[in-house]
Amino acid sequence: MTEPLVSVLFITYNHEKYLRKSLDTVLSQKTDFDFEVVVGEDFSTDSTREILREYKSRFPDRIRLLFRERNFGRPTLNVYETAMACRGKYVATLEGDDYWTDERKLQKAVDFLEENPTCSGCANPSLLIGEDGEELRDRSPLRLYTWERDDYTLKDYRAADIWPGQTASIITRNFWKDGKYDYSVIYRAHDFIDDAWILLFALLHGPMHHFDEVMSSWRYVAKDGGENWNSLNRQRDQYIQETYFHVAQMYWLEQYRPMDRRERERAWYDFKLGTSIFVKNPSRKAWKLFVTVFKYDLLHVLLHLPKPALNENTGAWKPGRIPEVTEGG
Repeated sequence: MTEPLVSVLFITYNHEKYLRKSLDTVLSQKTDFDFEVVVGEDFSTDSTREILREYKSRFPDRIRLLFRERNFGRPTLNVYETAMACRGKYVATLEGDDYWTDERKLQKAVDFLEENPTCSGCANPSLLIGEDGEELRDRSPLRLYTWERDDYTLKDYRAADIWPGQTASIITRNFWKDGKYDYSVIYRAHDFIDDAWILLFALLHGPMHHFDEVMSSWRYVAKDGGENWNSLNRQRDQYIQETYFHVAQMYWLEQYRPMDRRERERAWYDFKLGTSIFVKNPSRKAWKLFVTVFKYDLLHVLLHLPKPALNENTGAWKPGRIPEVTEGG
C-alpha cells in the first residue's frame, strides 16, 4: 500500500454488536486513492478485539490496530492518540457503532477538498438510527446538526448552536501534527467531549463545506446501563458539564485569537448560570463551578483582570495522561 491519502480515525469500545456493519461501510468505499483505517481500541471487555483481529487478517494493508493496554476512563485520550497516528493528508472520523451510507463518501469529500484548498473539511446530514438499526421517528437529537448553507465558518461556530454535521459525517485536512495549536487540549479539558474540539480545530484552519446529501448514520442509544456516549451522558449534570466546557474552550482559544463580543456574551451567560446553580443547590460541586465562573468569566473575561490558573481543584481543567498504546496484530 502506498502512503494513504485519507486516514479513517476509527474509535471503538465494546462495539461487538455494531462493529462489522461499521467497518464494512468503510472498507467498501470506492475511491481512486489509497486510504487506511486507524483503529483506536479502548480496552474493550467484549469481543471487539477479536473482531478487529479478524478484519486485520483480511485487510492487513488497510487496517492498523492501536490497542490500549488499559482503559483510562477518558475516551478523548483514545481519540487524540489515534488522531496523532493518522498518516493521511485527510482524516475522516467514525465510531464503531455508527456507519456510512454512501460508498463514495470519501471520494466526494476528497474531490471537493482537492479543488478547494482554503476549506478545512466537509460534513453532511446524517440519518438517526436506533439500537437495532431502525430509523428513529424522534429526530430531536439532530437539532444540533441542522446547518443548511454550503459553508460553515468559525464565526458560525461561535455564534450559533448549530453544527454542520455529526461526527460520523466529518472529514478534515490532517492538522493534528502541524504544531500550529496545542491539540492535546482535547483530552486535557474533558474526558468525553471530542467532537466540539475537532470541529473547532478544523475551523481554525478554514471554513468547512456542507454537502446537502445524507452519507452517514448516527446510532443514537440513550438508556439506563448503556455504555455508549449518550447513555453515559444521561448520568451527568448537563448544565455543569457544558459550563465547564465553555470555560475550557474560551480559556484555550484566547491563546490564539482575541476575544470578541460573542465570548463576552457567553461568559456573562455562564457566570449567571453558574451562580444560579449554586444558589439553588449549594453543594460542593456547585461551589466549584461558581468559583470557576467567578474567577474566569466575571473577573477575567468581563472585568479584564489577569487570567486565573484553572486546575484540578476547580474541576474545569484536569490534566490528562497519555495512554499506553500498542500496534495490534
